[in-house]
Amino acid sequence: MTKRTNISSGTKWEETVGYSRAVRIGNLVVVAGTTAVNEAGEIVGPGDAYAQARFILAKIEKALTAAGASFADVIQTRMYVVDIRQWEEIGRAHGEAFRSVRPAATMVEVKALIDPALLVEIEVLAVVTED
Repeated sequence: MTKRTNISSGTKWEETVGYSRAVRIGNLVVVAGTTAVNEAGEIVGPGDAYAQARFILAKIEKALTAAGASFADVIQTRMYVVDIRQWEEIGRAHGEAFRSVRPAATMVEVKALIDPALLVEIEVLAVVTED
């Protein structure tokens, strides 16, 4: 049986909702939809889609590292945005993180996220390759 590792970011919602920031099974790592909320529960970069995307990607990188992966292992990203007109700012942050990796990427506009001040949510799928 393949080992399952749940990665927690320690938020109060993980237990309430029943989810993990990331899950690794074998060489597969899935990072849950991630928003620009810091450890104190505060929204980072209100009104600034680029700042939120940068913060989110840093949180995702931390979760990947905890799962034994990195941005280089990411094969797919999904970006959910509340205003598709902000695609360039979000795309710029994504490009800074993944320009050399170039995962399959999806960006879609959604009606809303869990808090009206949140502008973007990002999730990733990674496959850890052996050296």
